[in-house]
Amino acid sequence: MTLPETSPDAELDQVAVYKALLRDVLDRRPSGTRQRLAAALGTNRSFISQISNPAYDVPIPAQHIGAIFDICHLSAAERAEFLAAYSRAHPRRLLTPVAAARPRIVVLSLPDLGPAANRAVDARLNTMATELIATLAAGKAD
Repeated sequence: MTLPETSPDAELDQVAVYKALLRDVLDRRPSGTRQRLAAALGTNRSFISQISNPAYDVPIPAQHIGAIFDICHLSAAERAEFLAAYSRAHPRRLLTPVAAARPRIVVLSLPDLGPAANRAVDARLNTMATELIATLAAGKAD
């Protein structure tokens, strides 16, 4: 006989619990929070809708939890409740709520130079940023 805590249905029920907690937090946050969360996770708003809707079986990836806590400004009590529900839903998953390094979004206003020139500028800025980050990271290792 399988215990309810380990059955697939019980696991899905626990996933729905922490997703409901996230949905409730998002509903109390200002407009644009879902979009900021999507940008921080490198996804789109539909993914945020899926991970915050208890009706969907899509679990929240563990690597996103730190960003969710940061962007949604969960209180200590909300974090504890969420982590307890997440641990019940995924008991074999090692969960460290420390926020992993995630991309920081920087917005630049540039003139529109046309499609080809815009792509060239974007590529050069991306290369320059990647090289700068590698140089700074190498300096930290010394």
